[in-house]
Amino acid sequence: MLELKILGFLSEGPLHGYELRRRINELDGPGSHLSEGSLYPALARLEQAGLLVRTDEPGARGRPRRRLELTPAGHERLHELLRHPSDADVSSMPRFLVLLAFLSRLPDSAERTAVLRRRLKALREPAPAFFYDDGAPRRSSTEPDPYRRGMIGIAAASRRAETDWLEQVLAGAAEEVRTTAGSQVPERRPRHPEPLP
Repeated sequence: MLELKILGFLSEGPLHGYELRRRINELDGPGSHLSEGSLYPALARLEQAGLLVRTDEPGARGRPRRRLELTPAGHERLHELLRHPSDADVSSMPRFLVLLAFLSRLPDSAERTAVLRRRLKALREPAPAFFYDDGAPRRSSTEPDPYRRGMIGIAAASRRAETDWLEQVLAGAAEEVRTTAGSQVPERRPRHPEPLP
């Protein structure tokens, strides 16, 4: 997912390494910390692959600052990652939220819709259980621990809210397609135009 985060943020415009790192940490949420030791080797790999370029700019104290920018190949790689996310990227809530953060960077609305449909399909599968008794999933109604009951309830509410949102977005996308298709229907003209006065 680090590659997607790097390419996604750089697709919005050039950044310096420290700014990119800050944005990734903000996306990952409170308590997350992307170290320089993780980010800079990843940037080097992406640069070697021709997906980004680094250029030196004058810095504040005479030290040059590195400016990172996506290449056309980097944009295409980002589109590929968004177009064809793995099953884990679609089924895992944290991973899907990263996809969602950059999905608007995918230019084709039909491809964006296809990703959302995959997520909705994953959500319609039976919900995973957090705890089991003898191989059978323990549900909220049978969970004796009040905090685990809370955890199960929160997860279920989140799942329902996301399902509702996806259904609403997909219904809007379907309506947009119908409206666009309807506006492209050629206007019918009479066979015999009326004579001009």
